Amino acid sequence: MFFYFEFKTWLTMLKLVAKEPNQKRRRSLYQLLLLRVPSRAIFHSTCFILDYILFPKLWFVKVKEPVFIIGHARSGTTLAHRLMCGDERFSAFKYYELLLPSLLQKKAVHMVAWIDRTLLSRRLERRLAAWEKRKFGPTQHIHKMGLSIPEEDDLMYFNSCASGFWATKLPYMDALDFFHVDERPAAERERMMTFYRNVVRRQLYINGDNKIHLSKNPTYCGRVESLIEAFPDACFVLLYRDPHETIPSLLKLLHVSWKHQGNQSAERIEKSTREMVNLSFESYLHPLQVLERYPNTPYAIIDYRELTSAPKATIEKVYEHLGMNMSATYSQFLSAEEERTRKHETTHTYSLAEFGLDDTEIYDRLAPLFQRFNWEARIPENNEKELTNV
Repeated sequence: MFFYFEFKTWLTMLKLVAKEPNQKRRRSLYQLLLLRVPSRAIFHSTCFILDYILFPKLWFVKVKEPVFIIGHARSGTTLAHRLMCGDERFSAFKYYELLLPSLLQKKAVHMVAWIDRTLLSRRLERRLAAWEKRKFGPTQHIHKMGLSIPEEDDLMYFNSCASGFWATKLPYMDALDFFHVDERPAAERERMMTFYRNVVRRQLYINGDNKIHLSKNPTYCGRVESLIEAFPDACFVLLYRDPHETIPSLLKLLHVSWKHQGNQSAERIEKSTREMVNLSFESYLHPLQVLERYPNTPYAIIDYRELTSAPKATIEKVYEHLGMNMSATYSQFLSAEEERTRKHETTHTYSLAEFGLDDTEIYDRLAPLFQRFNWEARIPENNEKELTNV
């Protein structure tokens, strides 16, 4: 019922900001953490309480059989999410709906949007479009974002100081852990997941309580067990793509964000990069390890190459594995999307060496997956012989 806030993480962030060498950046982060984040949290908390008073039907909304799309960042989770959002049975969050998690706030946005369209000739809409360009411009070529575009559920935790999105602002990956939720104490996991479920209930109230929540979150690779505990009837869709393509792409996204935030020491960037590499390996391995312990939890695996070459057939397989029927209308939607999706090929390639990585380490840590998905082992011949003989 109440807004979730991680005071311990918030205090840790304040201590880390105190170490920031750039005075202007340090002042900006203090303003964010000491003024904006607490004021937003208090505002959200008030709205959360009012939700149950103003919208009593919210008490009866249930989250049934949610579907969680997870996988290492840059593995095709966004594409799979977009394709499945074409099925009218699903409900998903847009970017602005995650920043305004209260039902009262969402209703207010709808009212303001109506006024802007009918009385203000969309002047507010144009201003927001200009703000989007400034806000998301530096990383749009890597990951497209916008206020009305579906986004990762994890963003709802930003003003709770519990979102992985904080990693783009504070490159202290060795001190701030937003990934290993499954390893947290049971009471802490339950509190975090209860908040998540309550925000999803509000979204279903808006979109229709007969719909199924559809979530896309690479960071949720570290909280699969927590999700199963909170949603026992959940289903999962796991995306897998060659780590030679995903890991350097994610690191490039983070480096661009860190550079945009201001000057950072080379040592700090190197430590955070190394930590993110380790988390990348866990993102590949942890979900399957958990799901093997829960044989009654339905899940489907998507190979990125199949998703981009035969999107309709791939989604049909997902539905089959999850025991879901596909409507004729949705089947037609997938057919129309076929050509567009086949063009979903990035023009950006990044070198492992740029981030202090080598092919041997990736193969060594993820060898079973290389064999399972028949990824190319790009390791020197002499190292390949050594690994074969181990």
